[in-house]
Amino acid sequence: EGKGKRRNPLHDFKKTGELMLIKVNKTLEVKTKLLNTTEQCAKRCSRNKGLSFTCKAFAYDKVTKRCHWLSFNSLTNGVRKKQDHAFDLYEKKDYVRNCIIGKGADYKGMISVTKSGIQCQAWNSMIPHEH
Repeated sequence: EGKGKRRNPLHDFKKTGELMLIKVNKTLEVKTKLLNTTEQCAKRCSRNKGLSFTCKAFAYDKVTKRCHWLSFNSLTNGVRKKQDHAFDLYEKKDYVRNCIIGKGADYKGMISVTKSGIQCQAWNSMIPHEH
């Protein structure tokens, strides 16, 4: 890692070309802005800069150079996928990853059952086991 080398913010995202997410649930939030590059969109999404919600994904309109930051991803209830040649979808890997790395402290995925199918205990619960 040399000095002056910056990490590409897109490394934290899974790209799906020619796909847009449409919110069916009206409570889900979206914010848009003109930006020249997907890297700029990714950086703002990662930092939640200027957003009133946690950014879980963004869609970049290649034609209008407009970034659409999303409070949801393709796994969220109340969302449907739409093929669209103008867009590329970028989803934060932390929110679409189905594997747990290490002790799982940073896991933000959707799995809520053990390998044997038992419902996971809520983090804020001391029942049936203490932490």
